[in-house]
Amino acid sequence: MGKALDGVRVLDMTHVQSGPSATQILAWFGADVIKVEMPGRGDITRSQLRDKSNVDSLYFTMLNSNKRSITINMKSPQGQEAFIKLLEQSDVLIENFGPGVLDRQGFPWDKIQKINPRVIYASVKGFGPGPYVDCKAYETVAQAMGGSMSTTGWHDGPPTSTGAQIGDSGTGMHLVAGVLAALLQRTQTGKGQRVEVAMQDCVLNLVRVKMRDQQRLVHGPLREYPNTEFGEAVPRSGNASGGGQPGQALVCAPGGENDYAYVIIQPQGWAPLMRLVGREELIEDPAYATPEARLSHLPDCFGIIQAWTSRRSKIEVMQALNEIDVPCGPILSMKDLIEDRSMYDRGMLVDVPHPERGTYVQVALPIRLSDNDVPVERSPLLGEHTEEILSSVGYDADAIAAMRTAGAI
Repeated sequence: MGKALDGVRVLDMTHVQSGPSATQILAWFGADVIKVEMPGRGDITRSQLRDKSNVDSLYFTMLNSNKRSITINMKSPQGQEAFIKLLEQSDVLIENFGPGVLDRQGFPWDKIQKINPRVIYASVKGFGPGPYVDCKAYETVAQAMGGSMSTTGWHDGPPTSTGAQIGDSGTGMHLVAGVLAALLQRTQTGKGQRVEVAMQDCVLNLVRVKMRDQQRLVHGPLREYPNTEFGEAVPRSGNASGGGQPGQALVCAPGGENDYAYVIIQPQGWAPLMRLVGREELIEDPAYATPEARLSHLPDCFGIIQAWTSRRSKIEVMQALNEIDVPCGPILSMKDLIEDRSMYDRGMLVDVPHPERGTYVQVALPIRLSDNDVPVERSPLLGEHTEEILSSVGYDADAIAAMRTAGAI
């Protein structure tokens, strides 16, 4: 087996999460990802949320696997010269600076095109062109302004952010799609192009079913929602399924904070569910027999099932419901997942040794390609590959030493 992106070089000027999540995927596809960092500090996440002193944080290590690190002072003429040499030999340039930062450093798109007409220049921004274009965006800001928070939580509670990083990592996945499409198009045109994604837009794309419901709401209440009142906007609906089938998280034994199983009632699932929980009389009962009849009293329906689940563990519930083809998922905590050996057996979680912080657990590539073989490697130390990379673009040992003395690297 080989590497899907073997021979593709990515110049990675990203930091924090949205950009690094994208470049890490490209590295796992086999691209040579060169992380360009500020001398002496590097990506700010190296020192954020540290659990151990004076080592790279898990925040950094878990977003920067399989990359090489070079330090370049972009304010130095020598540093800019080195950047240009790298740009000349790269296929993709990715950044998530604030609007106009790279332009102010002397590298607008038209100059980048002249340096390397084949390069793909990809950017993550908070917002697209319009009234918010110069505003700062972070994970939860993107969730707030992309429609996620207004539709997440309980109807009588405040707007709520989701634990999934849909603003940062979700945007990074959209960026990967754009970069891969641009690389493919380049095989036909021979030219690079701009790829831009905005965090607000990507969050909106991920909550598109709520935009569906906003348009349905014009024609009356959303009957599959558990809410009893509807205003002018799609309401928060707790754990109701967004797919049109009623669902709810039901209590399981022994009643801990994550002892729940999420159960969905499909039309064909009602009869086997009632047989399983010992309420066969409700299979033909007119008040319960059809999905339309059940909609008016869904809490009662789920209460009947919960009387059964509350006496069993969430894993027992999952096993029993899967046997009768009823969709069900136990609520797995991070502790449940990190201790699940099946996740390691299939390579979704990987123990990664690190020379400074010791072994840590890495969430690996969730996309499986039959002919892509790229083992998960640790994140790079700051500037670990500076000499190696500069040598590859024509610098000798004396030139590199002079650059280091001048503060260019």
